[in-house]
Amino acid sequence: MKYLTEYRDPQQVSEVLKQLASIVTREWTLMEVCGGQTHSLVRNGLLDMLPSRITMVHGPGCPVCVTPASILDEAVALAMRPDVILCSFGDMLRVPGTEKSLLQAKAEGADVRILYSPLEAVRLAVENPSRQVVFLAVGFETTAPANALSVIQASKLGISNYSILASHVLVPPAMEAILADPDCVVDGFLAAGHVCAIMGTDEYGPIAEKYRVPIVVTGFEPLDLVQGIYMTVAQLEKGEHRVENQYARSVQRTGNTMAMGSIREVFTVSDRSWRGLGLIPNSGHEVKEQYAAYNARLRFGLSTTAVENDGGCISGQIMKGLKKPRQCPFFGTSCKPEHPMGAPMVSSEGACAAYFQYAAESAISE
Repeated sequence: MKYLTEYRDPQQVSEVLKQLASIVTREWTLMEVCGGQTHSLVRNGLLDMLPSRITMVHGPGCPVCVTPASILDEAVALAMRPDVILCSFGDMLRVPGTEKSLLQAKAEGADVRILYSPLEAVRLAVENPSRQVVFLAVGFETTAPANALSVIQASKLGISNYSILASHVLVPPAMEAILADPDCVVDGFLAAGHVCAIMGTDEYGPIAEKYRVPIVVTGFEPLDLVQGIYMTVAQLEKGEHRVENQYARSVQRTGNTMAMGSIREVFTVSDRSWRGLGLIPNSGHEVKEQYAAYNARLRFGLSTTAVENDGGCISGQIMKGLKKPRQCPFFGTSCKPEHPMGAPMVSSEGACAAYFQYAAESAISE
């Protein structure tokens, strides 16, 4: 298929949709992994434009959505300490823990600050030598390099009052966990382009082969997405299952070797609990022993206890592709962005927030 360059051109999007309609002969269920892709699909009305035989379901590629309540409880406990400045990205403040969110802790007097980079937190530690500065380090492979670099920089500068509370998660193990679920409905994946820009594409090959599903690395513009859907369906219709790269303008097979080098220096692969999905083996990053001084869990003697406290939120079923946001009985009633019950309504990349913001009047089928 010809790779096009005008990624917002409605005429080119329409042309790919026509080509897609001409090849699909049966029902297929595809999952876009990334929350950014979900928002683009919903915001641009693409779900309503697809042939009726194609169903898009929304995966666990929103780091805020999959951060478990137990991590938030740890962060809140640290934030309530008078000697701690707790830093995080903005979306994390409203995610509910077991009893409260970081925003509620801030309202109660905790020193919680929104930053755009962990390197800002390192500078904050230099400026506040009498306080402990902790950065809540969440995200996929995309944010891990910057968090790793913050630890490396703090170590080189000899900063003793900086640490990170790591809640990093990895995409390929989550995809495999979804495919291994006996209730899995996913026939093919759109993989997140920005994650693959860091990690490359090699890890997807064994998954595609083992589970016999096509995996297409895809960008985020409307044409990226419909082209990625076309490429996935074209494989399915031919009985093929391989990794393809629609996002070749940004993704190389080997990824970003310098970024991956920083990750490997600071982090080691570990088991990780995902909100709504439970414990997934080898699906996270934890700080290596050589950088233990910058591991907030060790510095403050934290003990993580896995808990689920979403009050009936069906985020796990949504992120497995088993249900859509509007199938939740609380969607748009008890659960709204201003009063979210679960993380998918909190995050700017959450599927529920996307449906609430962009699809209230849509004819998107459930």
